Amino acid sequence: MTDDFFRNRLDQMIDLRHPLAVLANRMPWQEIEASLVQRWARQVKSGKKIEDLDLFGPVSAVAGGGVSNAGRPRLPTRLMVALLYLKHAFNESDEDVIQRWGETPTWQYFSGNEYFEHQWPCDPTQLGRFRKALGEEGVEELLARTMEVAVTLKLIAKKELTRMIVDSTVQEKAVAHPTDSKLLETARSKVVELAKANGIELKQTYAKEGQLLGYKAGRYAHARQFKRMRKAIKRQRTIVGRLQREVARKMTTLSQAIQETLGQTLDKAKRLVTQTGSRKAVDNRAKLYSWHAPEVECISKGKSRNPYEFGVKVGLAMTLKGNLIVGARSFPGNPYDGHTMHEQIEQSAILMQGLGVKPEVVYADLGYRGVDKDNPDIEIKHRCHAQYENDTQTR
Repeated sequence: MTDDFFRNRLDQMIDLRHPLAVLANRMPWQEIEASLVQRWARQVKSGKKIEDLDLFGPVSAVAGGGVSNAGRPRLPTRLMVALLYLKHAFNESDEDVIQRWGETPTWQYFSGNEYFEHQWPCDPTQLGRFRKALGEEGVEELLARTMEVAVTLKLIAKKELTRMIVDSTVQEKAVAHPTDSKLLETARSKVVELAKANGIELKQTYAKEGQLLGYKAGRYAHARQFKRMRKAIKRQRTIVGRLQREVARKMTTLSQAIQETLGQTLDKAKRLVTQTGSRKAVDNRAKLYSWHAPEVECISKGKSRNPYEFGVKVGLAMTLKGNLIVGARSFPGNPYDGHTMHEQIEQSAILMQGLGVKPEVVYADLGYRGVDKDNPDIEIKHRCHAQYENDTQTR
């Protein structure tokens, strides 16, 4: 008998020997929820000071302070954590993992559902907000729990955690390929849009001319007519600079908060005008490769098929046998690989504390040379060592 006469339970619809079904029954969901529950506590707000008048004269009061109970209740922690696991395990985007969840009974069983549901579990944007609230420490907690489950299921021996491989890669950002023409046209449209939103009247928006200049720059670049292309980009740079200066003159009559918002937009527009006029970075500031993601960097990893990647450098640590991820963190600023070794080993050691082991041998490529003395307790073996070749051949 089922609890709902008109629907079958998910455990009766799927094969319970499926890897996800087995993992769903072995994951310490209660411990994960207990470790993350403190992150969902409602924050205390300072409130806003309001001036008022009463019979005895001017008074001030604080409005909106304390802890507010308003708002929609949070979704189950297990559901959101399971969606993050499925997203990375199957290499899906936020939108795709939500859509596939509504079509896959095994995924719903892994997420803790008892009955099959066709509707989406949440809006895709809620996954981004959940990651932001989870933070770096919360993600590390999930990774530590994953390692404990792998050892419990005997998928990997505990002694194998002492030998790991450290390498770096690039976590690419979903941005369009940055060209000077596209960046300048984006800057023009954003400056005009923000000026109109705040009631600033512009003499001219250059909407039609800016669009035509973008087309011309692309066609000239395709035809390898670079002199004409640079002439079109120079005109785009003139337009953006003219709009930026006009908005800066007219925003002095606005409130301080609006001026700060406009100042950030104008600063980015000015950076683009300056950097497109020179091939090198100006004022020791990193180049801007994306308007909506200023943290993006241009990183070269020596790949012949993709010489330059736009994103953030990421360090990964995995076991020599089994390829179990035991550490992962980002390194903004594109530092030298060797300078990230100590932090990567330190993170892996912290995550392994619950298992009672720590890294002892680290295998790395020649990009990590020169840091052996900074890690005296770790035996670091580079690609040139014969032992490295023997071990990798037996994997």
